[in-house]
Amino acid sequence: MIQIERTSVMNLDNAIRGARNPMNSWAKSDSGYDENGVFTLGPVDVDFGHRLAVAGTDHRKFLRQIFVSVDITAPLYWWKEFDTYKVGTVANSTSTMHKIHAKSFERADFSCDRMSEEALTCLDSVIALLEKQRVKFVETKELSYWHDMIQLLPSSYNQMRTCTLNYENLSNIYYARRYHKLAEWHVLCDWIMTLPYAKEFIAVRE
Repeated sequence: MIQIERTSVMNLDNAIRGARNPMNSWAKSDSGYDENGVFTLGPVDVDFGHRLAVAGTDHRKFLRQIFVSVDITAPLYWWKEFDTYKVGTVANSTSTMHKIHAKSFERADFSCDRMSEEALTCLDSVIALLEKQRVKFVETKELSYWHDMIQLLPSSYNQMRTCTLNYENLSNIYYARRYHKLAEWHVLCDWIMTLPYAKEFIAVRE
């Protein structure tokens, strides 16, 4: 399971202006703000940006200046893979250390949509024990119960993080993960392709 919410794309105007700095070609730009104050790339700038993107990382530095902020809720086993993308990314997560005891444990807290009935039965047993220890910790503040929760918590537990990335990160993620066996990566790659000018600037290798 993966949930992607509250997407914001920022700094497109400054990125495309900066892309024209090396050749002092600002006068050729046909982008601007519409009557609602929304910045839109003109066809000349889209073509210009696309050619830079295709030319490779040395030429498409402007992609690193197009920022994306998004809230992603996903299981811990998926976040372990996402954490390989460290350069140019930032993430603030909800805290299992501080807030694991703040609410009751239930199936909805876990990514178990592809589990067999046998695995679900096992998970339900783990959830029941986690909830038992959580209640004991809330009542007594005894750290042994908290350690039980932290160390027993399955990797299917869902965590929400607010992530900041850029178009260069997203291009790398798209091509590295679009055929991955984890379904969560397919959903993320589909989301990447909904971003403004994704076809022109991100998915440029095909």
